[in-house]
Amino acid sequence: MNPPIKGIIPPIVTPLLENGDLDSQGLCNIIEHMLKGGVHGLFLLGTTGEGPSLSHALRKQVVTEACDLIRKRVPVLVCITDTSCTESLELAEHAQRMGADALVVAPPYYLPISQGEMQQYLDYLAPLLPLPFLLYNMPSCTKLQLSLETIKKGKELGAIGIKDSSGDWNYLNSLIEEFVGDPTFSIVTGTELFLPRLIAKGGHGAVAGGANFFPRLFVALYNACLANDTETISELLKKVKLIGTTLYNVGKQESKYIKGTKSVLSILGLCHDQVAPPLRRFTSSEREQIKEHLTHFPPDDSYIPAR
Repeated sequence: MNPPIKGIIPPIVTPLLENGDLDSQGLCNIIEHMLKGGVHGLFLLGTTGEGPSLSHALRKQVVTEACDLIRKRVPVLVCITDTSCTESLELAEHAQRMGADALVVAPPYYLPISQGEMQQYLDYLAPLLPLPFLLYNMPSCTKLQLSLETIKKGKELGAIGIKDSSGDWNYLNSLIEEFVGDPTFSIVTGTELFLPRLIAKGGHGAVAGGANFFPRLFVALYNACLANDTETISELLKKVKLIGTTLYNVGKQESKYIKGTKSVLSILGLCHDQVAPPLRRFTSSEREQIKEHLTHFPPDDSYIPAR
């Protein structure tokens, strides 16, 4: 693709059974649901996928089963971020063997790391990666907001784009202004509400968690942005905003986005709502709130056809 990554690329949840094993049927259900919704790629083991909370064996199983189910119908991106560089490389090599298309790299997230140290890390890591890679800016989880110099360094080392989940429009806009003229470098956002402004400024897409359950809504919004259909953008953006104030906003814990997303998928009959320890799934009362919020949304297939 040119740019290499574009469109709606959902960060897939990792569906789990009560005993902590992978919910393989749930994974199949979610993938087929999103592909029928017209998504343009799938992102494994990110924040929404609870990647850092999973065992290394389970991460590999997710990659193996997901790539087998997707069968090259859309590009597959695999987040390899870990506190151990060795484990990151091992997962990268596994992803390549299973048929993934690209890797996603965020700063190691436990020990403090400076911009210079992150650049040195990329100097070491990038030449060893068996697939193209995107940088991942997620300062709320990694303690480091990637500087423009660090991103340029990553691009020099082969990065094909960046996913920004800072939630900071001014920061994202600075990336667009720096890289938008380069057809080899994708700029995608993890902040769903930024999608219209991003596309209008020349960016390329969104890693939208809500596309786990409403893929057609987000693909329709993306298509409306490409067409500069302001009326449709306005109507669809209202639904995206409503997701943020309802389905993502049950409970008081910072983990409510992940719990809410899995709860929606469970209510829709796609997978279990178990979350990875140390988190716990919603209570029955919180689940009832999610169920009530869902009544305010039309079925996903009522949105503009995805393709």
